[in-house]
Amino acid sequence: MRRACFALMWCAAVGAAHADAVDTLREFVREVKSGRASFTQTVTSTDGARKKISSGEFEFLRPNRFRFAYRKPFEQLIVADGAKVWIYDADLNQASSRAVASALGATPAALLAGGALDAQFVLAPQPTLDGMEWALATPRAKDGPFQSMRVGFKDRELAAVEITDSFGQRSALRFSHFEANVAIDAAQFRFSPPAGADVIEQ
Repeated sequence: MRRACFALMWCAAVGAAHADAVDTLREFVREVKSGRASFTQTVTSTDGARKKISSGEFEFLRPNRFRFAYRKPFEQLIVADGAKVWIYDADLNQASSRAVASALGATPAALLAGGALDAQFVLAPQPTLDGMEWALATPRAKDGPFQSMRVGFKDRELAAVEITDSFGQRSALRFSHFEANVAIDAAQFRFSPPAGADVIEQ
C-alpha cells in the first residue's frame, strides 16, 4: 500500500514538473518581450554521420523582429524587421528577402519571437533531460518545413531549442548568457543590403 501511495505521489510530482515546461513556454512568449543570448548550433544529418557546428548571437523584439548573427565558421545574418525576413551571406555578398507572414509560419523563429503560440503549435510536456525541462511544440500545419521543435528551460530561463525538419535532419541550439526584457535598439532589426550585393526578393 505504501509503495502504491509513493508511486502515485511520484507520478503526480513528475506530471506537475512536466506540465511546468509547457507553462514556462507560454509564460516566456507572454512575458518576455525582448531578449538576447549567445548560441551554438549543431546540425546533424538524417543518418547521424555528419555534424556542422556554428555559433553567434541572437536577439529578438516582439512581435516578429529577430536577428541571428552567425560569426563562425562563416558570417551570415538573418534579420526580421516585422515586415520582411532578410538572409545575408557575407562571403557571397548575397541577400534574399521574404515577407514575414510567409517566411515565419510555424518555425522556430515564430516560436521564439512571435506571439501566436497555441494557434500555430500543439504543445506537450517532455521528460526532464540534461538538467532542463522540455516542452514539445508540433506545428499544426502539416505541410511545413518542420516536424517538431523541443524547447528547453533551465531554472525557467530559455536554454535550448531542438528542431527536426521535414527530412529528419536535426538542429540543436544551445543558448548562453540569456538576458530577458532588455532594451534593444530597433535599428538592430533593420537591414539594408550592402552596395553591390546580389539581392533576391521573393
